[in-house]
Amino acid sequence: MEKSVDRALVWFRRDLRADDHAALYHALKAARHVWCAFVFDRDILDPLPRADRRVEFIRDSLVDLDQQLQSLGLSHGVAGTGLLVRHGHAVEALPALARELGVQALYTNHDDEPAALARDARVRGALADAGIVLHTAKDHVVFERSEVLTATGSPYSVFTPYKNAWLKKLEPFFLRAYPVARHAGGLAARPEPASVPTLAEIGFERTNLHALKLPTGTSGAHELLDDFLDRIDRYHEQRDLPAVKGPSYLSTHLRFGTVSIRRLAREAWQRMQAGSRGAEVWLSELIWRDFYHQILHHHPRVVTQAFRPEYDTIRWDHGKHADALFEAWCQGRTGYPLVDAAMRQINQTGYMHNRLRMVVASFLTKDLGLDWRRGEAYFALHLNDFDLAANNGGWQWAASTGCDAQPYFRIFNPVSQSEKFDAGGRFIRRYLPELAALPDDLLHAPWLAREIDLAAAGIVLGRDYPRPIVDHALARQRTLERFAVVKQK
Repeated sequence: MEKSVDRALVWFRRDLRADDHAALYHALKAARHVWCAFVFDRDILDPLPRADRRVEFIRDSLVDLDQQLQSLGLSHGVAGTGLLVRHGHAVEALPALARELGVQALYTNHDDEPAALARDARVRGALADAGIVLHTAKDHVVFERSEVLTATGSPYSVFTPYKNAWLKKLEPFFLRAYPVARHAGGLAARPEPASVPTLAEIGFERTNLHALKLPTGTSGAHELLDDFLDRIDRYHEQRDLPAVKGPSYLSTHLRFGTVSIRRLAREAWQRMQAGSRGAEVWLSELIWRDFYHQILHHHPRVVTQAFRPEYDTIRWDHGKHADALFEAWCQGRTGYPLVDAAMRQINQTGYMHNRLRMVVASFLTKDLGLDWRRGEAYFALHLNDFDLAANNGGWQWAASTGCDAQPYFRIFNPVSQSEKFDAGGRFIRRYLPELAALPDDLLHAPWLAREIDLAAAGIVLGRDYPRPIVDHALARQRTLERFAVVKQK
């Protein structure tokens, strides 16, 4: 087949795999010689702590990606292929590498986060100055931007009709994998030796990532997927129980694209067609992901503002007392065991169960009266799977400020949530060992226990475990009053 360009470069970002990769496929179809690159972008990395699990996850996944590219090249008789890695500012490093390789085109996949769009605009301009064309493709979601619209051509702001339209539009074509391997003969040998740097070489330190047994790279994603598919039929029954192996644990891999969203949606859709309720519910979660990404595309103001502008009139608590409450929430010292166990989970592992994300977000905004943006920023710093669209959407949902959010008068009771979803206390005991000796019926609200029962468990409230920093019933009333300004509007 006639090629349209001689040389092309593929820029990997949040798509760290060589199979079913839109940009790589389009480059291989169009160019005779294709190189692949990744930039450890200092604009993103410099503000991060020097020990960041996500950076280690990316670095190890790049080693896996480099091996995938080498294997693809060898399968077509091309030796010396692999990944070119740079450490610098992407807006400078990518155009420089493109000029160095003498390419006519650069291919990459869409990233609709506002900062990424601004970066890409600068890269596009620098490439244009050198006579190089930038091509971008959809890869991170099944349907993006304006692909699913209402009958009047406007974006959806309520999930259920969006989901119905999404499912109506879905057909096998949209889930088909890009056949990268078929065209991999166009991969070009690197002009330099293997180049994935160590963490130390980019100024970072090792974390507890591997002790947590979170597998990295595409091989790790497929390992997790194979395990999940064996239990997907029970997903709808087990997904809300933090002490049970219910979720897929693929969120970090989805975030960094070590697995294709088309692969996951295809697996779910096919099983749903065969009658699996668990697969149907999991597919719905993947649709929520698309939903929040199209919200971010059409309403980028949600990064700093409430989706529903009238909710920006709410007066959240500020000052020293509010700061002390926030610090207690961050450290898992609120006196509410399920909240505290969840916060210790994220602090120790970079992961938090989805049900618990809702519980702690509701607690921060509606029990403590603190701005949802503070919690969103904390999650952004600590979550391995941090994704701006989903994180923002989830926090605004919990705070009742977002699209299709829970009503402001729906306020999670942290004790009843604990009793319902961790009835036996297995999750709480895992992260709050100081409460482990309490019997199940006292574990969810230890401040209600008799002194004799606390003594029998070796617990002194205020010393071994804090008393509640807020009374839920009183906090609920304050929240209803706080949101009254919106009700009046």
